[in-house]
Amino acid sequence: MPLGIGPMEIVVVLVIALLVIGPKKLPDMAKSMGSGLREFKDSLSGESDERDAPAQVAPVASAPRNEAV
Repeated sequence: MPLGIGPMEIVVVLVIALLVIGPKKLPDMAKSMGSGLREFKDSLSGESDERDAPAQVAPVASAPRNEAV
């Protein structure tokens, strides 16, 4: 395990998080942490600029109207 963290330490941290945050909010907290880490990782690699940018679409010029005046 990285940084010398073993399975027992992970279990202790999860139990403490469950007690502090609560069972109802823990999945939402984990989801927001995951999306934050993903956004951070994408910003470092520059992938989010390409994925999040809207497609560049050239405006379509309308045909001139031939109106009889």
